[in-house]
Amino acid sequence: MSRTASAPLKPSVAVWGVILALVLVCAVSVGAALHQSAAGADRSVPGTVPAQGPGPGPAQDPAEVVADGVVTEEDGILPDGVTAFDGAYPGITRLSPDLLDALRRAAEDAGHQGIVIHVNSGWRSPEYQDELLKQAVSQYGSEAEAARWVATAATSAHVAGEAVDIGSFDAVAWMSEHGDAYGLCQTYGNESWHFELRREAVGGGCPAPYADPTEDPRMQG
Repeated sequence: MSRTASAPLKPSVAVWGVILALVLVCAVSVGAALHQSAAGADRSVPGTVPAQGPGPGPAQDPAEVVADGVVTEEDGILPDGVTAFDGAYPGITRLSPDLLDALRRAAEDAGHQGIVIHVNSGWRSPEYQDELLKQAVSQYGSEAEAARWVATAATSAHVAGEAVDIGSFDAVAWMSEHGDAYGLCQTYGNESWHFELRREAVGGGCPAPYADPTEDPRMQG
């Protein structure tokens, strides 16, 4: 005897409700993960501009250092939005006069082209530099790796008032192209935001940057 094929069962309204709920839960979870990832990407290290390597500039966000009560603006911490013309911060006023003059001339000319040159970090106290180095060792796992990003207080150009970290991509790009006209040169290939004064660069161009601070003879002290 032949058997008539039964009609396929249709999912009930309740089953469809469960499926829809699972889809919504998955969508919310994925969205939250993406938001958290993007937020983490925005919190780059110190004062700065995302670039090559595991972290741009010092390994600790200056705001977090302040929150810990370790160092303050008197040690060179700079809030967001500071320029070379802000005279209220030791991080700016304690830069070497020649460097500050060159930076202000560059910033004025850049401003005529709609580029604002913010300074994320300038002069630092030895205590501030020590704290940044300690944080770098913790972040990168060893003193050797940390040395690629943060100098000791004894060797740091920031502590000597001879270096500035420039903020924003457009400002770094402008300085990379025009900085030599003011004697301002990128010192390290892995820190595109870090500029120092090289007087011989005016008319002669900037020297090739070191790959990172460990190649700089001044860091061997």
